[in-house]
Amino acid sequence: MTGTSTTTSSTGPLRGVLRDLRAIDGAVYAAVAATPTPTLDTGFRRLSHTADHSKISFALAAGLALVPGRPRRAALVGVGAIGVASAAANLLGKRLVRRRRPDREAARVVTGRHVPMPDSASFPSGHTASAVAFATAVGVVLPPAAVPLQVLAMAVGYSRVHTGVHYPGDVAAGAVLGMASAVVSLAAGASLSAARGTSVTGQAVRRA
Repeated sequence: MTGTSTTTSSTGPLRGVLRDLRAIDGAVYAAVAATPTPTLDTGFRRLSHTADHSKISFALAAGLALVPGRPRRAALVGVGAIGVASAAANLLGKRLVRRRRPDREAARVVTGRHVPMPDSASFPSGHTASAVAFATAVGVVLPPAAVPLQVLAMAVGYSRVHTGVHYPGDVAAGAVLGMASAVVSLAAGASLSAARGTSVTGQAVRRA
């Protein structure tokens, strides 16, 4: 009995914190939905739709890949980061948490903001994870691109709340996942570069 009582008492505060966080999450979502922004609605709807399947990031990566040196390396690690983020969000996060999508009709999100409501779970935001992953990875390799890409990634994340398909908490989790995915991609890229450097050095020694 003592062990059970201790476990219950220790999980009680945690459940309370999670309940409060969900309440805040829902309140922020409702506040965004209730705030009239007719000038911004079309722009965020188009941005959210254009960001489907990371189309914006892939287009930017294609442009960077045309330039040898750092831009091309940035494109490679950026695409790698998208791959890691997408897999982590869709194959792990959404399947483990299984959070329901927001009730956009109940929140009275205006029709002018609507994009198709995805069938997948809500947590985390895959759009945000991929956008932040790309922006972070590319920004490390190519610093001048860091700020514009991060602003774009934040706009993509917010657009998912603005259009009513995600809670703010989904977006925040997606951003954290995106940064972690960028770290993984950058580490893999560094290891690959080191391995290639060792291989080239070894060949030069043998030839000498």
